Amino acid sequence: MSRTIIFANGELHNLQSAQAILQADDVIIAADGGAKYCRALNITPRVIIGDLDSISPDDLEEFKNKGARILKYPKRKDETDLELAIDLAIAEGAGEIILFGALGGRWDQTLANLLIPALDKFSSTPIRLMDGDQEIALLRGGSTLRWRGHAGATVSLIPIGGEARGVTTLGLEYVLNDGVLKLGSTLGVSNVMVGEEGSVGLEEGMLMCVLIKNNK
Repeated sequence: MSRTIIFANGELHNLQSAQAILQADDVIIAADGGAKYCRALNITPRVIIGDLDSISPDDLEEFKNKGARILKYPKRKDETDLELAIDLAIAEGAGEIILFGALGGRWDQTLANLLIPALDKFSSTPIRLMDGDQEIALLRGGSTLRWRGHAGATVSLIPIGGEARGVTTLGLEYVLNDGVLKLGSTLGVSNVMVGEEGSVGLEEGMLMCVLIKNNK
C-alpha cells in the first residue's frame, strides 16, 4: 500500500526536513493552499482538493497544466479541506499518511487538525503530523506505538477524550507500567528516551504521542 503525503495550508517551518522525507513513490496531495509548499519544493501534487479559496488562480492553472487533478468543493461544506484530503487518500489506497503544514497560527484549525486522526473512519490508517524534528501520532486503545530516535529525545504522552488506561512504556527514563493518564494531566509530558528505540502500549482510551528528536 502506498504512502500519501498531504500538504495543508498551515505553517511548515522546515521545508528541508520535508524534502528529506519525501520518496519517489509517495502520493502527494495538496489541501487547497497547501499547494504553496509543493511549489516551494518544486513538486507537482497528484491532486489539489478543497474549496480553492487559498490558492491563486495562476498557481492553480500552472499545476493543472503540469498534470495535477483539481477537485473543487463548495465553500459551504461539512468538512475542512484537510479532512477531504485524508478521505481521498484513504479512498485511493493510502497505507500511511503524513501531514505537513497541519499546525499554525489559527488555534481552531490547529486543534481540529490535531484531533482529526481520532475520527473513527480514520482508525485503520496510521496518520502522523510532522514538521522538522517533531512529529505527532495518535495511539488507540489495544495498540502499541514504536518509534526510533536517540537518547535524550523528548516523548510526551497526552490523553484525549478521557482517561488513558493501561499505559506501558519501554525505552523511556520515566517508566509507566499499566499506568493511568487522566485527561488534562501533565504527567506524561516531557519524558526522555534512554536509547534509540522506544514504545508505548495502551489498553483503553487514546493518547496523542509527541516525539521531539532535537529538544535543545
